[in-house]
Amino acid sequence: MAKHFLITAGPTHEPLDPVRYLTNRSSGKMGYALAGAAAHEGHRVTLISGPCDLEVPEGVDYLPVETAAEMYEAVSRYIGKAQIAIFAAAVADYRPVNVPEQKIKKTGNTLTLELVKNPDILGSAREVFGYKGTLIGFAAETENVEDNARGKLQRKGCDFVVANDVSRQDIGFNASENEVSLVYANHTEALPKDDKYQLSLEIIKKSLEV
Repeated sequence: MAKHFLITAGPTHEPLDPVRYLTNRSSGKMGYALAGAAAHEGHRVTLISGPCDLEVPEGVDYLPVETAAEMYEAVSRYIGKAQIAIFAAAVADYRPVNVPEQKIKKTGNTLTLELVKNPDILGSAREVFGYKGTLIGFAAETENVEDNARGKLQRKGCDFVVANDVSRQDIGFNASENEVSLVYANHTEALPKDDKYQLSLEIIKKSLEV
C-alpha cells in the first residue's frame, strides 16, 4: 500500500547580513535520493529542502526553504499529512541573534557573533506537532557514532536513526556513496557502503517495516 512520505533534505542558510550566511557541508544528496527512491516505489513524497544544487526527483512535491525557521514552519504544516517522516536535512543548530540590514564592514581584527539556538525540528515532531506516524532521524557524527545516534533516538522519539561517520572523506557530505547504520532502540543494523540511491531504497523498505 502506498504511503505519504515527508522528507527533509539539504542544509539551511542562516543570514549574517544581506550577503553572508552560516551553513554546513551538506549537499542534500541523501535526502534527494530518499525522495527519489520513495517516489520510484510508488509512494507520495513531500520534499522540504534547504538550498541545494540538485535536480528535484520526478513525481515529488517540492517545497524549497532557506532557514531553519522556515523549515520548521513547513514541517509543522505538512507533517500531519504523512504516514512516514524522514528528517535527512542538516539543519543549522544556531542562527545570529541580530541580522543587520547592511553588509557588515571589515573593521577590527576580530568579529564576535552572538548566536541563538534554532528550533529543534526533529525534537518537535512528537511533542509539539503531535506526530503519530513513523519517525526517522539522521545522525551525522564524527565520534561515538552508534551511542550518539541511540541517544538521539531516545530523546526525540524516533523509530530508528540513520547514523553515519561524516569524518570520513569517502562517504557522507558531498559524496555519492554512504555507509550507514540503522540504530533502533534495542539493536543496530549496519548497511554496507553503497550508492546513496541504493541505500535509500533499503531505508525506504525498512521504514515500511516499522
